[in-house]
Order: sequence, then C-alpha cells, then structure tokens
Amino acid sequence: MNKHFGVILFLLMNFALQDGFAQSQGDSVGVQPNKESIWKGFQRHDFTFLQREARLIVPKNPLYGNPWVWRARFPDWHTEADSILISRGFHLAYINTDNLYGSPGAVAIWNEFYDFLTVKWQLHEKVSLMGVSRGGLFIYNWAKKNPEKVASIYAEAPVSDFKSWPGGFGSGKGSPKDWERLKEAYGFLSDEEAKLYQNNPIDSLGVLAEAKVPLMHMIGLDDKIVPIAENTLPLITKYIGLGGNVRVVTCTRGEQALEGHHFTIETPKTVADFITYHALEHLPLDAANYHTKRDGLKNAQIRFERDKKGKVAFLGGSITHNPGWRDSVSLYLQKRFPETEFEFIEAGIPSMGTTPAAFRLVRDVLSKGKIDLLFEEGAVNDASNGRTSLEQIRAMEGIVRHTLMANPDAAIVIMHFADPDKIESYSKGIEPEVIANHTKVAEHYHIPTINLAKEVADRIAKGEFTWEDDFKDLHPSPFGQGIYAKSINHFLSNAFSSPLDADDKVFSRVLPEKIDTYSFDKGSLVDVEAAKFDKGWYIDPSWNPEDGSGTRPNYVNVPMLRSDIPGSTMKLKFNGSAVGIAVAAGKDAGDIEYRIDKKEWKTLRLFTRWSAGLHLPWYYTLASELSEKKHLLEIRIASTKDEKSTGNACTIRYFYVNKY
Repeated sequence: MNKHFGVILFLLMNFALQDGFAQSQGDSVGVQPNKESIWKGFQRHDFTFLQREARLIVPKNPLYGNPWVWRARFPDWHTEADSILISRGFHLAYINTDNLYGSPGAVAIWNEFYDFLTVKWQLHEKVSLMGVSRGGLFIYNWAKKNPEKVASIYAEAPVSDFKSWPGGFGSGKGSPKDWERLKEAYGFLSDEEAKLYQNNPIDSLGVLAEAKVPLMHMIGLDDKIVPIAENTLPLITKYIGLGGNVRVVTCTRGEQALEGHHFTIETPKTVADFITYHALEHLPLDAANYHTKRDGLKNAQIRFERDKKGKVAFLGGSITHNPGWRDSVSLYLQKRFPETEFEFIEAGIPSMGTTPAAFRLVRDVLSKGKIDLLFEEGAVNDASNGRTSLEQIRAMEGIVRHTLMANPDAAIVIMHFADPDKIESYSKGIEPEVIANHTKVAEHYHIPTINLAKEVADRIAKGEFTWEDDFKDLHPSPFGQGIYAKSINHFLSNAFSSPLDADDKVFSRVLPEKIDTYSFDKGSLVDVEAAKFDKGWYIDPSWNPEDGSGTRPNYVNVPMLRSDIPGSTMKLKFNGSAVGIAVAAGKDAGDIEYRIDKKEWKTLRLFTRWSAGLHLPWYYTLASELSEKKHLLEIRIASTKDEKSTGNACTIRYFYVNKY
C-alpha cells in the first residue's frame, strides 16, 4: 500500500469509517460477525479473522488519521499503557497467532490483518507495534518485512533470538514443548537446521534502521527465562551500530516474578509517550484546524433529522462542477441521514467565480425552492479571473445575503480551494487576498468556512504529498479530490456529531447591515430579448460557432444576441445598482464601447487569454455603483480588437442586473 492509499481509498469509500463494524466487515473473506463489549470504558469488538480470534478496541475520540497500536501475544498483560493510549485517541488491535512464534505463516496472517484494519477501518498506514516476551518474534519479524508500515516498536522482555527461548541453547531454561512447536511452525526438520536460521529479530536489522524505526525495550536485569544478554543486549548493540534509535528502560522496582521475567512496569506513561510521540510524526495534519464552524449547521441537522427532507446546493466553478468531492459529500449526507429524502442541486459551472454566481443564483439555485444547505466556492476563479478586491466582497456578500433573504434558516458553507498561487502565498506566511475577502464576509454573517487552500499548503509543506505528483492541478486529481472530500466530510461529521435535544429549534437569521452598500444581493439575469438593437445586431435562437473552438454548456445551442459590425448599437433599460453582460468570448471576440445614461463612452476588450481555443463564458460588470433609478445601457461594436482575435464579435448570453 503506497503512502497515499488511505486517502484515495477514502474517496472511493465515501467516508465509510466506523459506519457499523458488522457492515464494514460484511464482504471481507474470512471475517465472522463480532461481539461487542466494554473494555475499561471503551468499545471492544471481538471477531474471528481467518479462523483466529481477533479484537479491536475503539477510542471514544479517535485522533485524526486514526493511529493505532498492534499487540502481539498476551493482550491482557500490563495494559496500563494501552488504556492511556486509547484515552488519547489510539485504536488497539490484536489477533491470536499463538503457536506460530513469528514464523512466515504468522507474518502472512498479520499481512492480511493489517490490510483488513487499514482498509475497512481506515486505520493509519503506520502502526505502533507492541510485543511482550515471545511477542518480540512477531513484531520484529513482521516489521522487517514491512518497515515502511511501522511507526515504532515497543517490546517488553522480548524474545529476540529463538535459540535462547524457547530453544534453551544459552543460559536460559528454554521450553522444550514450545521449541518443538516452533520448529513445526517454521518447517525445521532438526535442531541444527533451526540454529542455522538467519532471520531472528536480532538478524537483518538494517531495513529497520534505514527506515528510521525507533525502538524501546522494557527489561528486567535478572530475567532468567529470556536472558537480556542473549536477546535485548545483542539486538540493541547491533541497532545502535546501524545508526538506529533505541531506548532501553530497566525495571528494578516492585515484584520480580517468574525468575525475573515478570516485573512491574514502573512508568507506563513513558511507554505511552514514546508511542504517541513517534505516531504523531506520521499522522496527517488535523483537518479540523482549517475549519471554522460558526453558525447555521444546527438548522440543517434539524431539517434533515426531524423533517426528513433536505435540499442541498453546490455553487461554484469547475472544481464544483467536476465529479469528485461533491459526489462524496452527497453520499456522506445520505449515509449520515439515511431516512432523509435529499435533493442535490449541482450548480457548478466552469470558469465561474462569485460575480457570476451572485447573478445566476436565482436561476440556478433559489428557483429550486428553499435551500437548507449551500456549499459555495469561488476563491480560485475570483483570483484567476482578475476580479477586484471590492467586487470579490460585493459578490460573496451578495450570494450570502440573497440566500438568507430567500430562506433565513439556510446553512451556508464557504470553501476556499487550492491553486499554486495560494500555496506559494501561504508558504511565505501571506494570506491570499481573495481568501481574506471571502472570510471577511463569512465573519460578518457568521458563516462556516473550510480553508482547503491552507490545509493543502500545510500538508505539502509537511511532506504528506506534493502538488506536482499528487494534486497535479487546480482541477484536482482523484487524490486531490479525496483530500477535499475527506476534509469537508470531517467538517460535517464534527458539525453533526451532537444529538439533537428536544428543545433544539431552527433559528432564523436577522441580517446585519451590509458590508458594502452596493453588494450584489439582488442579482438576476436578464434575457437578451429585453434589449433594443439596430440591424447590425441579431438574436441567433440556437447559436453554435462554426470555427471549431470549444464551447461550454448553456453557452451553445441557446439564444445569443450577436453583432460583429463596428458601429452597430444596442440598448437596455434597467433599474438597479449594477449591470453587466455575460458573453461567450471566443477567438472572434472583439472590443465593445459602452456607456450608462448617455455619459462618456468606455472601451472593453472581450478577448481573454483563453479565447483562442474556447468560447469562454465570461461576466463583465460594466457598472456597479448606480443610483436608485431607471438607467440606460448602450453598447456598440468597436473597430478595435486584440491582435490575436479573428473578428469583432460580441456574443451575449445574458445581461445581468443587481436590482433595487
């Protein structure tokens, strides 16, 4: 399993973590239904895996990334450190491979068990191994086969060389019965063959040292069953010589039973701290650090749980339009609220930022009915499309305010997605301007936010993945979509984690004063039929370019107001504070001249850096601080154009107006 398997798998499984243990193991070969019980206050699952007893103890509040400890043998011996770790958020796993003594057969079973726990339970890809006595044979032999999967190794009075125990060929007594079983498990035909074996824990430690796996041994100095001179001491001496990280703790207080092999663990917290420290090195950053909850999600939870209805809209650009995180969030909500009838509104359109969203909000979202939960994103396109800081605020405030005017109970989540420019800014300790602007609106209206741009930047800086090899593009790879999905669903899981109380009620927002008087909170689209125009203009009822360039949905085979004749004019009367045109800016896009209320003519170039190969949908705001009265917009085709353009065309899909 590569380092990203868990995240990619997450997207495919749609946040299935802990969705009922019986369900999670239902299609697993060799897994039998489990029995649940309580272990020191924590939920314990006992089940059969490949005909062997197994268990998993689940923390009440798992750490992000699901770190875990895997015990080998004697799972109920000296469990003080175990309980500390579970209380900190670790899972604790065990499978009974008794009488296999860490043999290749045992390692094979452990491989299967590891895959089961990391896939079905989404436990972290690096595990902390814990072995007592003969358990040392299991943890070291498995670790040497899987060094990249090991966060640390903790061993207590461990067997490091089976010639010492159970063989008894040194100063220890050995165990003849266990020796015979061991030879059978390994397939040895004689003592001599067993003695020649070169893969005991003390052998071939280089792979662990190279992988920087840290070791801790708890030992008793008078251990006559597993003498330290034949086990721990040669192992750690070799490991130190290989550059390995080793810590040895001698236990000299308390009872020394079973000829010094059983001793009191004086400082179980030391064990827990060692395991915690080295596990945390490998855990992903907690997505919750990039989530700001604020208000509104409780309303959605009440609606989903009590009314059994849910209308959820996704508004944004191509990152919302493309399949991936949006599908995963929809599936998460359906699984989280299985009795709820959901309607999902997919209103993502490529190239569209907050200004287009503010004016198409009615057509694409609010016309569908009262929205219970709206996901809005626009930080990538607002920046790349060159929207001014002022317009970014006006547009985002318009979306939020318009949505809440239509339904004061609505929950809204604003998301900031990643792109190379934002990652570079965060790497310099600078918050991108567009994110600061959108956050300003979120804070003013107490809207939750998810800063995925910062999360991705920090994870890249931490070395969890790279942009070039893993995310690949601002239109994320499946891996990148998985990062987004996991974070958003984690946000929702936390937001919906508390059960509803009987007195929980939907609260309706009272809108504060506007941040900006001219915010686009009453934006709407105006059909081209509303315009008056001379004979140089015409409406093509089903426009489709013949130049072979690409088109976008809703901007092809639809009515378009067009002209490419310099000097031809058109007029639109409107009542509002802002006006603009939504055009298809292709390779033939020219310049236009426009004016409001007979004032000075201004020139606007419609051709964009993408126009050479695409009739790009583009929103041009022509005025945005108009007084409260009727206005007149005039547009005429200019004789000038971009040198790369093939014509003087203006192709209008809509006008847009922020009404009073």
